[in-house]
Amino acid sequence: MPFDIDMIKAHYDALPGKIEKIKSTLNRPLTLAEKILYSHLHEESPLQGYGRGKDYVFFAPDRVAMQDATAQMALLQFMMAGKDKVAVPSTVHCDHLIQAKLGADKDLQSAINTSNEVFNFLESVSDKYGIGFWEPGAGIIHQVVLENYAFPGGMMIGTDSHTVNAGGLGMVAIGVGGADAVDVMAGMPWELKMPKLIGVKLTGKLSGWSAPKDVILKVADILTVKGGTGAIVEYFGPGAIGMSCTGKGTICNMGAEIGATTSTFGYDDSMSRYLRATDREEIAEMADQIKEHLTADPECYEDPEKYFDQVIEINLDELQPLLNGPFTPDLSTVAGKDMTAAATKNDWPLEVEWGLIGSCTNSSYEDLSRAASIAQQALDKGLKTKAEFGINPGSEQVRYTAARDGILEVFEKLDAKIFTNACGPCIGQWARYSDPANAPKNSIVHSFNRNFAKRADGNPNTHAFVASPELVAAIAISGRLDFNPATDKLINENGEEVMLDEPTGWELPPKGFAVEDRGFHAPAEDGSSIEVKVDPQSERLQLLTPFKPIQPEEMHDMRILIKAKGKCTTDHISMAGPWLRYRGHLENISNNCLIGAVNYFNEKTNSVANYADDASNAEFMAVPDSARKYQAAGIGTVVFGEENYGEGSSREHAAMEPRFLGVKAVIVKSFARIHETNLKKQGMLGLTFVNTADYDKIRQDDKVSLYGFADMAPGKPLTVVLHHADGTDDSFEVAHTYNQAQIDWVRAGSALNKIREEAGVS
Repeated sequence: MPFDIDMIKAHYDALPGKIEKIKSTLNRPLTLAEKILYSHLHEESPLQGYGRGKDYVFFAPDRVAMQDATAQMALLQFMMAGKDKVAVPSTVHCDHLIQAKLGADKDLQSAINTSNEVFNFLESVSDKYGIGFWEPGAGIIHQVVLENYAFPGGMMIGTDSHTVNAGGLGMVAIGVGGADAVDVMAGMPWELKMPKLIGVKLTGKLSGWSAPKDVILKVADILTVKGGTGAIVEYFGPGAIGMSCTGKGTICNMGAEIGATTSTFGYDDSMSRYLRATDREEIAEMADQIKEHLTADPECYEDPEKYFDQVIEINLDELQPLLNGPFTPDLSTVAGKDMTAAATKNDWPLEVEWGLIGSCTNSSYEDLSRAASIAQQALDKGLKTKAEFGINPGSEQVRYTAARDGILEVFEKLDAKIFTNACGPCIGQWARYSDPANAPKNSIVHSFNRNFAKRADGNPNTHAFVASPELVAAIAISGRLDFNPATDKLINENGEEVMLDEPTGWELPPKGFAVEDRGFHAPAEDGSSIEVKVDPQSERLQLLTPFKPIQPEEMHDMRILIKAKGKCTTDHISMAGPWLRYRGHLENISNNCLIGAVNYFNEKTNSVANYADDASNAEFMAVPDSARKYQAAGIGTVVFGEENYGEGSSREHAAMEPRFLGVKAVIVKSFARIHETNLKKQGMLGLTFVNTADYDKIRQDDKVSLYGFADMAPGKPLTVVLHHADGTDDSFEVAHTYNQAQIDWVRAGSALNKIREEAGVS
């Protein structure tokens, strides 16, 4: 029987009546996103029209999903909330703490040996509080969710930015920080600013070497990494209907790279087929009965400019295979001659060392089968591959089925490394170098979603390019970044010129999915007697102490911790890779706080001026050391940054670490949505320059005072005064988006503190 079938049935039974009432109240046709959002309003937000991009609204999501790296902090916070059991279906998935190095079996055993303390903690907490637990090796969270939990018309949140993958099955699925997850698991309303709506009309049909991945690579090229911020992207049109469910998931997954709140598709036959193939026929039958409520009203797609805030149209007949990168997921280049020109101009290495296929974005059965069709051609046509292959299946079900059907064997014949069903290289868990900081300049291609510097292997000189699995396979075989499989020839081992044929594959396994052990552990029926133990001496786990509220007097004569220059993602603020081991220990992981950010004043990373001992002479030191020194001296600190600050992962550690180290405010030109929310949840100030040129006024040795905090109110700007060392001052206004409830979080010290107050927990 499908998971949570009673919850889904109740939702579907009530949905037609809800939609009728919503349409009557709003008096207009509805997009799919609106149907899902308004049908999930929490009782604290009455049914009425809400302003897109303006009004904060309370929602009641159907479920919560957490991956192991973020689940640690989320569950440590939940343990403080005073609840006996989670209020909605929730799951934990162990996929981030498994390093890719030698191959699946050895790497999995190594992860169990080194992270057993964490896995045991997550399993015991899950058991105690009624949370489903997916063991290490069971699969990547988003593939497992798509196979088991996602359902059309549902709403979920997850402690990973790529939770949006579930939009491939017609959900509104949103990545959040752990504190947001705590709200929902504790039975509290979950708050979100009503998103704007971007409609993407897909015409034509994918063919040849073009794939669903190319759709989102093109959208990223159009919208850039922040063009979707505060918006839901809804795909529609004949091109959308003609695409597989997992292909839709790929597009939604990488919507996180344009800053979108989430992305989604209307329910269609491909979703019905996928539900039936994954043993959820009962859900498919229910969805088929109410399918008109699981997609937009026809008027919205017939006249999209009237119902969406922005409309983009892409003709799939004209879409060419793309590579996005390096160092940013929105820099798009057409495969072949365009890449030759771009790489030559920018000095990108044209020789490719690795081709990596998998990740939560492209690890479905269809993805592996299409890439394997290219790999098989290399074997059949006598081609010797020039680059190494790495494969990460998305789940044990995908791996087992792909192995049964001979797909993995094809890659193995090319000496590919089959890694564990886990994230691996996609999140920096790739032991490629013994000394990555001094590794050579090189290029890799992968089917992942992000390609920030050091993201995959810790090497700042690795130029990573994002492409479809089939193009990754072709380029890896050729060894050339500018290889175009549609036009370029290769020389085989016999000296013959050969060309690769177009990829082929299966949307779903012809013989159906199969698996022996999915790796799922159901929680105890009654977890009240289960004791969750955390060793006080552990370097991996640490119980939390509530944050103390920031006081108005602490906002004067603060010092600058860092003025970050250029792109500052959550990878720069709180690195992954080897630091993943400390995700459950706030004190230890705070030693990576902002060590990847570039200091505006000296163009270096992890080197900032500190004036705690001498107000006129700076001592340069690592960012966390400077923060701790200021904190010990009773001096508050401020972080300044530029555009789209906090882009990337949903990791709330990027907000918790500065908070823990005494940062009072983060002031930037603009925020990525999730990070701004995470700052609010942790009870600190996330502010934006009213005039972005004021960023240039900040000097390294300034003292910073913030006025207006004591009587902070929604929509009311605060004032920053810079006290320069030469005795002059500069002042300017900074804006914020805090509503009264969020201001109350700050006054309480954090959103969790507010929950504890309301629950009567001391």
